[in-house]
Amino acid sequence: MKWTTGLVVAAMLGFSALTGCSSGSGGQDDGQGGGASAGAATAPAGGGTFAVVTHAGSGDAFWDVVKNGAEAAGRQYGVTVSYQGDGDPARQSQLIDQAVSQKVDGIVVSMANPDALKEAIGKAVAAKIPVITINSGGDRSREFGAITHVGQSEDVAGRGAGEKLKAEGVTKLLCVIHEAGNVGLDQRCNGATEGLGAAVERLQVDVGNLADATSKIKARLQSDTSINGVLTLNPAVAVAARDAIADGGSKAKLGTFDLSADVVTAIKDDEILFAVDQQQYLQGWLPITFLTLYKNNLNTVGGGLPVNTGPGFVTKDNAEQVAKLAESGTR
Repeated sequence: MKWTTGLVVAAMLGFSALTGCSSGSGGQDDGQGGGASAGAATAPAGGGTFAVVTHAGSGDAFWDVVKNGAEAAGRQYGVTVSYQGDGDPARQSQLIDQAVSQKVDGIVVSMANPDALKEAIGKAVAAKIPVITINSGGDRSREFGAITHVGQSEDVAGRGAGEKLKAEGVTKLLCVIHEAGNVGLDQRCNGATEGLGAAVERLQVDVGNLADATSKIKARLQSDTSINGVLTLNPAVAVAARDAIADGGSKAKLGTFDLSADVVTAIKDDEILFAVDQQQYLQGWLPITFLTLYKNNLNTVGGGLPVNTGPGFVTKDNAEQVAKLAESGTR
C-alpha cells in the first residue's frame, strides 16, 4: 500500500472538520529538532496526550527528523506529544511501561527488537491504549495488537538498493550493519543480496563510534580488493564509509539508506551514488495524525496493511531540492 499526498490532506481535513481546530494552532514545523531525549509540544488541556518511544540513541540525526514530524503534528492538531528514545530494548520497554502508567491516549513505538518489546506493548494493548508501530518490526506489528504500522518494507528497499548498485557494475558488496539485533537492518541486507544477485558480505560496526567504523570499513576494503561496492544503512555510517573509501584508495561505489545534510552534500559531490529515502518525517507526523483521528473518531488507517513511507531514492538528479528541505529538519 502506498501513502499519497491526497490521503494525507484528506486526513487533515477530516480531523479539522471533527474538531474545528485551525492552522492557527501552529501547524508548521519550525525545523528545530532535538536529540533523542524527552521533548514535548504543548497543547490545550483535553486535546490528547501521545507518547513516542523509539530505539534511537541520543543525537541521531535520522531520529531528530522523526521527532520533528511528531511534534509538528502535535502543534497541528493541538495535542501533547512526548518523545523519548533508548537504544537498549530493556530501557525502551521501561519507557513504554511508563507511558502506560501515565494513561496516555496513544503510543508510537519503533520495534528494532520486537521480541524484547512484546510484553510492554502487550500491556499497552491490554490497557486499551492504541499503539502504532513505526520504522522497524512491521511484520510483527499486527501480531502485537498495533492498529497499524508506518514505515517502509525493508526487503523491498534493500532489493531496490541492490539493483541500483548492480546497474553501477558492483559485483561484490559490503553491507555495513550498525546496530546489533536490529531485524530491519538484516532485512535490508537480505534484500540487497537478492537485488544484486551476487556476493554480499556483512560487516558489524558501532554507530556510536564512527571513527572505529571508518577504520573497520577501510581495513575490510584493503584486505579484499574484490569488494567494489559498499551499502551503509545509516547516514552517519555513510559518511564514515565515504571517508574509509577515500582514505584507503578504494574505488568502491557507495550507496546508503536514509538522509542527512552531509549525505545529500556527498550525493551532490558524486561521493555517494544514492540514498534510500524512507521519509522519516512522515514516520513521526503520520502516527500522531492517525492516533488523533482514532481518539476523536475511531478511524483506523491501512486496513490491516502497513502505511508505506518509502522507499524512494535521492540521487544527484533531485539532491539539490532535498537539500533545501533537509536544512529545515523535515527530510
